Amino acid sequence: MDLATIIGLVVGTILILLGCAGGSLSTLLGFLSLNSVYITIGGSFTAMLINFPLERFVRAFKSVRWAFFTQTYSLEEIINTLVRYAEKARREGLLALEDEIANSSDDFLKKGIQLVVDGTDPELVKNILEIEIGFLEERHNENKTFWEAWGTLAPSFGLIGTIIGLIQMLRNMDDPSTVGPAMAVALLTTLYGALMAYFLFNPIAAKLGIRSQEEVMIRQVMVEGILSVQAGENPRIVEEKLKSFLPPARRENVGRDRIEGVGLHV
Repeated sequence: MDLATIIGLVVGTILILLGCAGGSLSTLLGFLSLNSVYITIGGSFTAMLINFPLERFVRAFKSVRWAFFTQTYSLEEIINTLVRYAEKARREGLLALEDEIANSSDDFLKKGIQLVVDGTDPELVKNILEIEIGFLEERHNENKTFWEAWGTLAPSFGLIGTIIGLIQMLRNMDDPSTVGPAMAVALLTTLYGALMAYFLFNPIAAKLGIRSQEEVMIRQVMVEGILSVQAGENPRIVEEKLKSFLPPARRENVGRDRIEGVGLHV
């Protein structure tokens, strides 16, 4: 669970509501406008449907969960697992790794080790895994682009609502009772559009970008470790090589689980 996302949403929502309320519930209710909701949320939503295929639309909504959750395993766990694979391959041979990957829940790691066990050429193993990483990045970037696009459209529909409100106000200047509601729609649509873009959609896109970088890094570590295992490198060398992907403060965590005899299956 990503506490930063949850804290940001909860605290941000409370602060915005408090700022709008000004100590009065009636004042807060004045910031509610169905017309503004129709224009900004409804308008930008339908524009996104026009802009993107339905399949990609659904996939992007599913991707939101990654703004609230971190990776199920860390780089340290991956490195420990790969070093353990290197130790077993040195003792019992590459074929012995088939038993290890049977317990693995990560399809990418399982695929890479299976290619090694099958005797695939190292260069081909690297190419296959790098192609998969490339398409992984592309899929993640599509989701990120989706939310960035909505973050661009929302303020635009806020501007459209402002124009509609001003037109209504100018058209009925002879009736002073209509000026206030029309002006409210004009300003609230701008507010709604700005909140949608800068409080929700753009931050979601940024968090998905971070998640993508984290996953790509894990995959790159896997590729390097798998090729090292296939080359029969000394497990100590494999560990030192993979630790290079970690910042110095986290490198001391590598090896701790293996020393304690804890089996990590990722």
